[in-house]
Amino acid sequence: MKIQGVGHVVLKVRDLERSVRFYSGVLGLKEVGRLRDQMVFFSAGVSHHDLAVLAVGPDAPAPPRTAVGLYHVAFKIGDSLEELREAKALLDASGVPIRALSDHRVSQSIYTEDPDGNMVELFVDADPAIWAEDPASVATVRPLALG
Repeated sequence: MKIQGVGHVVLKVRDLERSVRFYSGVLGLKEVGRLRDQMVFFSAGVSHHDLAVLAVGPDAPAPPRTAVGLYHVAFKIGDSLEELREAKALLDASGVPIRALSDHRVSQSIYTEDPDGNMVELFVDADPAIWAEDPASVATVRPLALG
């Protein structure tokens, strides 16, 4: 078997409409379908869906930070620091807190959380020659200033 890529991610959320406002309204993913009042599917425009959210109820407990499970979902938003600056400005204007700004050499990232505390990374890719020449460079984490 050869994995060809990641098809989609499904996140558990407490409030479907609140998540729609975040993923569609703030992040700009297109809502492409619903399964009853239980799931909403989103697409970035290339695939039938890239993300889905599954309602588990308003009283669902948050997993402990040290629990096994998904750490974050990463969305590529472009290839330039200017696009990352624009994303930061949009998050700031929308009142979405930024948890970290990181330079990974192979990419630069903004880390935030959705309304349920699921970590979301928004990133731009750097020159692909960096990881082609040094695959281990993917393990770099340095502070990033977006000015």
